Amino acid sequence: MCDHDILLSKLKFFGISDKDFQLYQSSLGNRYCRTAIYNDSENSNKVSNWSKVRHGVPQGFFVGPELFLLYINDLPKIINKTSAPIIFADDTSILFAHSNQIDFNKNIYIVFITLNKWLRGNQLSLNFNKTNYVHFTTKRNMSVNLKICSNNNFITNSCYTKFLEVTMNNTLCWNDHIDLIMKKLSKVCCKIRNAKIYMSVSSLKVSYYAFFSLSYEL
Repeated sequence: MCDHDILLSKLKFFGISDKDFQLYQSSLGNRYCRTAIYNDSENSNKVSNWSKVRHGVPQGFFVGPELFLLYINDLPKIINKTSAPIIFADDTSILFAHSNQIDFNKNIYIVFITLNKWLRGNQLSLNFNKTNYVHFTTKRNMSVNLKICSNNNFITNSCYTKFLEVTMNNTLCWNDHIDLIMKKLSKVCCKIRNAKIYMSVSSLKVSYYAFFSLSYEL
């Protein structure tokens, strides 16, 4: 979660000042929380002391997504010399390409070190359970052994990844994406077939677009 002091300093950097800045400062500051745990044996709640909230934004905050983008806006600039960072909402991908294997591994190491410094400086951490890497290659040229780690935490190698609703495997083959679509389409067709005796053709089309088409149109 974003640190309030760091977030406010970045808002100043992007030119937000005066009453606009005070509005954000007021929205983030002076918030407190505590935890209540129900005790069955005593039929009562155990309540912690109040603690000031110094990280994150209020749930449902209407500018929460924009504040997050401002918070991470400087990340691509520090790693784009030897990699191609792609940020979509809260999903970040970093692409590497090099014809020389030694330089390829070196670039990954440098970017990963830089990324970890940026995370620490912004009081963030990498979730290794949700982070993986895919080594894209041809079918003839199988992937080499890569080890990407930090403090003995290794990033898991995956044979495929999902990016903007498109599933790609490590040989850039469409088989995984087609299998996923076929399973989804089969379920939707079954629902439509069962509902056709109760619904008009126009309503069935609306159901098709809602459950399938709009999610997988490229």
